[in-house]
Amino acid sequence: MPHRSGDLPPAHGTMIGVALPGLVISTEQGQLTGLGLEGFYRAGRRLLSRCRLRVAGREPLPAQARMTGAHRAHFVGTLRTSTAPGPDPDVMVERTRDADGTERITLRSWAARPLRLPVEVALGTDLSDLASIAVGGAGPDLSASVHDSGLRWSGAAGSASVTAVPPPADALASAGLLRWEFLLPPGGSTILELRVRPDGAGPLRAVGRTVAGPVASAHATGDDPAVPALLRTGIEDLRALLLRDPAHPADIHLAAGVPWRCGLAPAEALAAARMALPLGTRIAAGTLRALARTQRRGPGPRSGMIPGPRRDAGPHLPPGCTGTEATLLFPVLLAEARRWGLDESEVKDLMPAAERCLTWLRTTAGDGTYVPDPHPDGPVRCETQAHAHRAALLGAELLDAFGRPGGEGLRQWARRLRTAFRRDFWIDDPAGGRPAAARVPDGSLVPHLSAAAAHLLDTGLLGGGTPAPGLLDSAQTGRLARLLGNPAMDSGWGLRGLAEKEAGYNPFGHRAGAVRVHETAIAVAGLAAAGHEKEAGSLLRGVVAAAGTFGHRLPEMYAGERRTDAIAPLPHPAACRPAATAAAAGVLLLTTLAGIRPDAPARTVTLRPVRAAPLGELGLTGLRVAGAPFSVRVSRLGLAMVEEAADGLQLGA
Repeated sequence: MPHRSGDLPPAHGTMIGVALPGLVISTEQGQLTGLGLEGFYRAGRRLLSRCRLRVAGREPLPAQARMTGAHRAHFVGTLRTSTAPGPDPDVMVERTRDADGTERITLRSWAARPLRLPVEVALGTDLSDLASIAVGGAGPDLSASVHDSGLRWSGAAGSASVTAVPPPADALASAGLLRWEFLLPPGGSTILELRVRPDGAGPLRAVGRTVAGPVASAHATGDDPAVPALLRTGIEDLRALLLRDPAHPADIHLAAGVPWRCGLAPAEALAAARMALPLGTRIAAGTLRALARTQRRGPGPRSGMIPGPRRDAGPHLPPGCTGTEATLLFPVLLAEARRWGLDESEVKDLMPAAERCLTWLRTTAGDGTYVPDPHPDGPVRCETQAHAHRAALLGAELLDAFGRPGGEGLRQWARRLRTAFRRDFWIDDPAGGRPAAARVPDGSLVPHLSAAAAHLLDTGLLGGGTPAPGLLDSAQTGRLARLLGNPAMDSGWGLRGLAEKEAGYNPFGHRAGAVRVHETAIAVAGLAAAGHEKEAGSLLRGVVAAAGTFGHRLPEMYAGERRTDAIAPLPHPAACRPAATAAAAGVLLLTTLAGIRPDAPARTVTLRPVRAAPLGELGLTGLRVAGAPFSVRVSRLGLAMVEEAADGLQLGA
């Protein structure tokens, strides 16, 4: 049944292989039927939508389907060709489908006599783009022509072909069929490979599958069996989502997520690169350079801003501007990438763009205290003030480090913001109060409790392994910790986007109740840094448990329904999976347990592990600090020990 306009075809039940710009989407049945999103894609174009295999006149019976990597799906089917009595199959069919545009079909015979097996593959495509398919605008199947050792299709959008090895014995363009006949001895096997390509294109060279990859090959061990798989899968997904800037191939960044957002989304790319800093600084550097080239120049109130689209903010606020978030994240990522080991010369080259972001911040705040969003007539959102405060403090350190003026002015503004925020944004009540979600232009407060408040705990990293001060005082931080740890916010699977009893709550709402993995990870890291380990541990265990139900490939969000023993977390039908922020969130969650706080310019690293050790013993190897491998182990008593580090890197107090 075609989906309604505005609905996205369901993706949560599909198997998605990613090696951008390549993509392959399948169901667990193994056949590509052309329905929904199924097919091979490159650069957003569906090159092949149908690939139906028949052996001896029948489709194999599906037996198993699983992902064997971020880019590859493996399917096993069986057939019974023998006339002997009994139900036992005697032919096994394996299909390995890769996002690079290849499908390998292996036939294995377990029959007692030689088998002559006719094989046919029915192929077809519409050459539609993913955006059109997502809104129900896929075109009709195109007519095929025989081409080389396979078939070719042409349309207004271009051309694509499938080449077979070995070449088919027969090719019927009118039916889109390729045919072979194989003779298999007892115990024998044969391999058939299909290669899907756009016309004129060579084999796909995905960024994340190069020998000198930009993401460290880190590994995790520990008492919790989910830990190794969570880190391994997160790293695989980050590599799969890497893209090159077309005009500057040396610069790489992360796509936001598959299948809906396979391009650069500034705020998400910066946030994911920041959480992935323990795996190296190359993604951060490439992302910063790519976004610096988009920065607005010239006169006007938006000068220095990094453009970004509007984003839904839930039922109680108008959409916010992701450009505001990206502009405030830019100097933060640059400052923290420097702490993790980004070369000083690269930091220096990016300083002009960071200074323009900081100038935009001071210009937007003007003579007032707060940063409205969207500028200039929008509400004053609590998370925007958290982003602005963090940018001011970390940006001031950058300015000082490179002898640039303005650092003290930013610190003075940040102090005024802290004083005003603690007064203007705190709503007193008999239970101890709460931070307001926003102040609207008439000065009234939006009192609803949402996951956006978790950003108040994300203060940023200063020199010497010291976290920056936050907008809340210690008593307010403690109260927020209790609110986030309350069952109204902690679903048992992670942090809800909106408290369960708030008006407008919807467990599937993007920011109205769904669990967003990125915000859960931010909450865990912030709570742990502030010493609220009980609440941090509960949220951490919840999202790690949820990851297990998703094969450790976390989607960007899932339903915020309360956890019970009887159900797994419910997928969100429109969630990207994999998603850059969700994949990087797994890295942040695990490294938070070790409390790694590097200061590469000072040649120190400080460890502040979570003493409660909520996942038991944990070992992390192959991380990157100061440009060298870094390994750490946390005991069941919450004691951390460095096992490998760069020469000359000292353990801070």
